[in-house]
Amino acid sequence: MSKSISVLPVIMAGGSGTRLWPLSRAGYPKQFLVLTGETSLFQQAAERLAGLATTDIEVAPPVVVGNADHRFLVLEQLRELGMDSTAVVLEPSGRNTAPALTLAALQAEEGGSDPVLVVTPADQTVADAAAFNDAVQRAVRGAAQGAIVILGVTPDRPETGYGYIRTTSGAGELNRVAQFVEKPDLATAERYLKEGGYFWNSGMFVLRASVWLKALKAFRPDILDATRASWDAKRSDAKFVRPGKKEFEQVPADSVDYAVMERCPGSDFDIRMVPLSAGWNDLGAWDAVWQVSGKDASGNSSVGDVMLEDSRNTFVHASGRLVTTVGVDNLVVVETADAVLVADGSRSQDVKKIVNRLAAKGRGEGLLHRKVHRPWGWYDSIDAGPRFQVKRIMVRPGASLSLQMHHHRAEHWIVVTGTAEVTCGERKIMLTENQSTYIPLGEVHRLANPGKVDLEIIEVQSGSYLGEDDIVRYEDTYGRTA
Repeated sequence: MSKSISVLPVIMAGGSGTRLWPLSRAGYPKQFLVLTGETSLFQQAAERLAGLATTDIEVAPPVVVGNADHRFLVLEQLRELGMDSTAVVLEPSGRNTAPALTLAALQAEEGGSDPVLVVTPADQTVADAAAFNDAVQRAVRGAAQGAIVILGVTPDRPETGYGYIRTTSGAGELNRVAQFVEKPDLATAERYLKEGGYFWNSGMFVLRASVWLKALKAFRPDILDATRASWDAKRSDAKFVRPGKKEFEQVPADSVDYAVMERCPGSDFDIRMVPLSAGWNDLGAWDAVWQVSGKDASGNSSVGDVMLEDSRNTFVHASGRLVTTVGVDNLVVVETADAVLVADGSRSQDVKKIVNRLAAKGRGEGLLHRKVHRPWGWYDSIDAGPRFQVKRIMVRPGASLSLQMHHHRAEHWIVVTGTAEVTCGERKIMLTENQSTYIPLGEVHRLANPGKVDLEIIEVQSGSYLGEDDIVRYEDTYGRTA
């Protein structure tokens, strides 16, 4: 039997996850973290969408829309799953979800077809894969007939942190959407739960690419025209599609909900909802992570080296050190190498205020971890002082750093494990475990791993300025030269 419905998954992988600081940071945000299970939230989304295929539904590799700074994280995490992508569309700047979805729809049109887009954020969890597949497959079949279909989560508590969808028909069908409702207060949320017919807005949408572009043209032609201008100025390299930066900065910022979905009820567009009862959770803050985590008899959940004494309803995440609590209730404690968060569990939505204050003070803890991931591996800044800095650097097999030069610092490299190929000026040497070399200030140099195992070195930098922006790149495998 030939497959009749072509599905193009769209994973919205932008965002910085400020409410999950200090684990989530702009340089390595929550969608790429392992918060539940064995894989990251992004990887879980990719696997869920790949599982939608049936005898009448054909699923293509996903289009990922995200931040240019995370492009190699996307490829690496898909590679770990043995998965490919149709394209990775890199937003030049954050303009919210309506322009992001428009970029995906324009990418879908490139192939000359009109697939059904299954659009999902990259930062959600679903406990029941079978129930998820059933709901989304019903949505796909409805969208194939021209409807705009939303996944509405069946509520199990009076939640004030989500927007709601009010429907006008029974739960077993493609429900007609009557109204979108903003986040309610507690009394209103309790009334919604009692009355029925109200569902949480999951942020997952299913519709044809042409239907999205038609609806956007009807309701927000300014967003469509500006995004299309940026798309027309795009350039591509490998799997990366880069819309025009100057043009994209002129795109009005708006969400899918505000730009289109909330305007559809009562219009000429057929907007429907499929109920989703699959253990869905939007991991927007630490209290949500606690909700989906396994708990002991006292309601505590912990990750890492943690010891709890006479504590209740507490979440502790220890990244590198022993963390203990005594006699506490309803706390969130998150430890990382360079920052510790202690918060009342009921105030976890306010963690983003700390991130905003860090940014206002020009502090880097809101942007990057001490351990920073790069396309070739990672580095960990293990010590620093006046005129010196010590880093532990890992380079993956076959990978290399850029051919570069520093104006203000010299570097000493000591190989801990693996084999290093070192370019220093006109010389090229091979170093193995316990061997070292010196890179003078101003010398053009490169570090590469020609071996089949990870290369780890200790780098000692010394000089008058040690910032990461003191790099002049001459050659780079990852397109980072000027």
